[in-house]
Amino acid sequence: MPTDLHIRVSLADQALYLQEGEQVLRQYSVSTSKFGPGTEEGSNKTPLGNFRICEKFGDTEAPYTIFRARLNEGLWDPAEPCTDDLVLTRILRLEGLDTDNLNTYGRYIYIHGTNHEAELGNPASQGCIRMSNQNVIDLYDRSPLGTPITISLHS
Repeated sequence: MPTDLHIRVSLADQALYLQEGEQVLRQYSVSTSKFGPGTEEGSNKTPLGNFRICEKFGDTEAPYTIFRARLNEGLWDPAEPCTDDLVLTRILRLEGLDTDNLNTYGRYIYIHGTNHEAELGNPASQGCIRMSNQNVIDLYDRSPLGTPITISLHS
C-alpha cells in the first residue's frame, strides 16, 4: 500500500476522493447525513475529522447483499422499491482518531452501498457515507485496512 493513499470526503461536494498524495485517483458521488455533521451519540449525523478504515465486510459477497449487524441477510432486488435505509454490498467501518470523534466506531459509522442511489450527491443518509454499489466495490478493493480518511465540511 502506498503510504500516502488516503480518502477525503467533502460534505460540501457530497463527494469522496481516493487520493495518492495530492493526486485524485478516483472521485465518487456520495450521500452524507441529512442531519448534517456531528458526533453526538444517536444524532444520525456524519462525524468530521480524521479516521481510518478499521474493519471491512463483504469481500466475496454479491452486489446488493443486505447486511444487518455486518452479517449477510440475503440480496436486495433493485426492481422492488424499498424505503428502508439498507446497508448493501460492502462495508468499510470507520474508527475515529480525534478526541471529539472517538465514538465513531461505537456509532457504527460506515462507508457502504445503498438502495437509495438516486439520492447520491445530496445529504440523505443517517450518518454513514452512502455510495453506489458498484463504486463501493471499487473503493473497497482499492482501500486496505488502515487507510486514513478525512471528512470535512469543505472541498
